[in-house]
Amino acid sequence: MISILTGDIINSRKKSDAFWLQALKETLKTFGKSPNNWQIYRGDSFQLEIKKPEEALYAALKIKSHLKKTEEIDVRIGIGIGKTAYKDASITESNGEAFINSGFAFDNYLKKQNLAIKTPWQEIDEEINIALDLALLTIDSWTQNSAEVFNLSLENREATQKEIAKILGITQGRVSERQKRAGFEPIMNLETRFRKIINQKTSE
Repeated sequence: MISILTGDIINSRKKSDAFWLQALKETLKTFGKSPNNWQIYRGDSFQLEIKKPEEALYAALKIKSHLKKTEEIDVRIGIGIGKTAYKDASITESNGEAFINSGFAFDNYLKKQNLAIKTPWQEIDEEINIALDLALLTIDSWTQNSAEVFNLSLENREATQKEIAKILGITQGRVSERQKRAGFEPIMNLETRFRKIINQKTSE
């Protein structure tokens, strides 16, 4: 099984492409190469393949925090998990269960919240989407500073607050404050729970 993320930039027409396109490409490049692993299409939409489905939420959080910290741009993401039936050289020409589920999440669930998931398991969808809805109360309110600390903490899980403070040139106390405002600990508890659930399901 794999995971497919389908996303688009919120209110992209209100800002020049130069404001967000480079930031989006920067973070997508960390997951692989275009057009095989990711592709930007229709101007402000993208698809991304995550080969290990348990890492899908990590990827979504990384993209959202990177865009918010760089240009204060937000993004909607529909996560789909499932099998792949056909793999083309271009991700947008590929298809299968993961692609269908990602499209379903994007077209249906994102009317109410801007991060949602569709898997082959209904009980998982219900649990995770409720949790994401709650997490988004904090995520949707990220400032550039809180998104910056969240992103750096996410990508450097072993780093201490003191080490993060040194990178950013701020005090350890300020890092602690920004992590709390960003909801870093509870959101990462959700990410850990997500990994555990998906690992269990995909190994059955």
